[in-house]
Amino acid sequence: MKKMSTLGLIAFVLVLIGSFNWGLMGFFKFDLIRSIFGELSVLSRSIYALVGLSGLYLIVSNVVNGKE
Repeated sequence: MKKMSTLGLIAFVLVLIGSFNWGLMGFFKFDLIRSIFGELSVLSRSIYALVGLSGLYLIVSNVVNGKE
């Protein structure tokens, strides 16, 4: 098993936060990010964007590592 890079670890944690938030939204109609940082504030939009980019990073890094 390869050691995860710092960027990979940050991306993994952000994706975990995003998946937890989606679970809360699906089960309880509660948006944790919105309740903490405000509805569509610059900070909450930035967090949503970072979660999305983290997911893309993990997809790409797993595809690239799978070809080695």
